Amino acid sequence: MSDATPEQENLDQLPSKELYDRAMRVAKDERDVGFLWKLLRAIPAAAAALGETDRARFDLLHGLSLLEEFTHAGEGELGDALRPLYIEYLTEHAKRA
Repeated sequence: MSDATPEQENLDQLPSKELYDRAMRVAKDERDVGFLWKLLRAIPAAAAALGETDRARFDLLHGLSLLEEFTHAGEGELGDALRPLYIEYLTEHAKRA
């Protein structure tokens, strides 16, 4: 038996892109800039965890590419690496709602 909430168990079944879309929709609806900033900060670490250590460094030029990655942060291996962030955010939001 899992100790996860029913909401979290349902979220675990969703594709990464759907988790990203839902989290972005909630953040947009609630004007939650804090979550958007948290996601931006998580992208380099998620990329490094995938073995892309050159993307883990943040500088001005990287910041520009980071904005591009932000728009696709629900896709591919990066989206999969960020799944826990999306699930945590959506689960916390469900508890507040």
